Amino acid sequence: MSLARQVAHNTLIQIIGKIISTILGLFALALITRYLGQVGFGEYTTITTFLTFFAVIADLGLTLVTVQMISGSPANEGKILNNLFSLRLATVLLLMGLAPLLVLGLPYSQTIKTGVLITAAFFIFPALNQILTGLFQKRLSMDRVAISEIVSRVVLIIGIILTKWLDKGLAGILVVTVLSGAASFFCHYLFARRFAIIRLEFDFSYWKKIINKSWPLTITIVLNLIYLRADTLILSLFRSQGEVGLYGAAYKIIDVLTTLPFMFAGLILPILTAAWLEKKSVQFRVVLQKSFDFMLITALPLVVGAQFLAKPVMIFVAGQDFAAAGLILKMLIIAVAAIFLGTMFSHAVIALDCQKKMIGFYAFTSLSALLGYFLIIPRFSYIGAASITIYSEVLIAIFSAYCVFRAIRFLPSLKVFFRALGAGAAMSLFIYFIPIPYQTSLGNLILVIIGATIVYFAALFLFRGISREDLQALLKKTEQKKSPLLADNRADLINDEPL
Repeated sequence: MSLARQVAHNTLIQIIGKIISTILGLFALALITRYLGQVGFGEYTTITTFLTFFAVIADLGLTLVTVQMISGSPANEGKILNNLFSLRLATVLLLMGLAPLLVLGLPYSQTIKTGVLITAAFFIFPALNQILTGLFQKRLSMDRVAISEIVSRVVLIIGIILTKWLDKGLAGILVVTVLSGAASFFCHYLFARRFAIIRLEFDFSYWKKIINKSWPLTITIVLNLIYLRADTLILSLFRSQGEVGLYGAAYKIIDVLTTLPFMFAGLILPILTAAWLEKKSVQFRVVLQKSFDFMLITALPLVVGAQFLAKPVMIFVAGQDFAAAGLILKMLIIAVAAIFLGTMFSHAVIALDCQKKMIGFYAFTSLSALLGYFLIIPRFSYIGAASITIYSEVLIAIFSAYCVFRAIRFLPSLKVFFRALGAGAAMSLFIYFIPIPYQTSLGNLILVIIGATIVYFAALFLFRGISREDLQALLKKTEQKKSPLLADNRADLINDEPL
């Protein structure tokens, strides 16, 4: 198989795998929320969010450094992988060992403190998986990752069903969460043995090289972490676990939606990088504009549709107890739109190799968002948390666009925006006047969503917002190039979590 066909095949399998895994994850979410209810799911969310902080800090940027190091020194691939794996294991054991100790000093219930102790083991497995994922990326075998993720989800779903049947409560859910992580690692490790024998190795000269490469990424990871996950943690400290459960359920939908722009941007990044390295500035601008238009066209119907359908979506995903989360979803969907648009600019920053210039912007956004969370959440609960989340995502999108403008004086055309806005208006009229009771029937809700999607894209086509030529030009086959390290670690934050 040629390299181009191998890349295409690998990408297709990865996308299909991600879709299947996402569907299974939503099904697992539906089972957990219905079994645990608002308070129980709030405790589950608090436990996993608290531990995510430690897991992500333990990353030290090693996930992103792995591909670069083993690609740059193929002769020493085994030695590098072994030391990366060993360093990763050491850092995650240290940080995850601290988590159950530090939680003792926080004003949480004994249930949450015990849950942190149980669930800490889960985060060891995705931490090690990420090193093996770097090996799969180099060998263009990301289909192994997709299969492993599906196996993990299946184990989780079976475990949730057994837990409910045996009535083991939150503790049972946390135990099967750990088992699902172990299943994922077992699959990753077995698949990796085809390419390398992974064992522990402690060459501290390599550890020093690894840390020297990864420390700038560690800074951006911590800054990302503050404005991406501090909202839930602070909410859990000042408000009830029921409120945390509502916010956490809505946020899980957001996590699912935000995988879409990062999958797309990951396909476009090599094109942007190649165009910039080959000094094809016109092509760079054209691809960036088309990508921006695509993100805009995709994000706008999500925002419009959520204003009508957020409540029934939350009811059918999480259960009747989570109907109030519809309001949260209506707000957070605005942050999703900012993520869609900002993702292309953040990836353009990577292609231009200007990531370091974003560190100051990340710092300002993270610190100002953190201040906002502490000031607003105690008074306004999840409404305040959602408001600051919108602020932080919009600000990062603006800062990323500003960095691109500073580098190449690029400002996106908004011609497609106004045409998409007209199509969104047609879509909203369709949903508002459709005589189908979608509030009480999942089948009717799906029909309305499909009908609204058809109306939106038909109107967009009539308004000349899209054309077949645009899509073909954007997804034109191109040689895959090496790209610089990624500075926005949202995908890693999501992948570190159980659902």
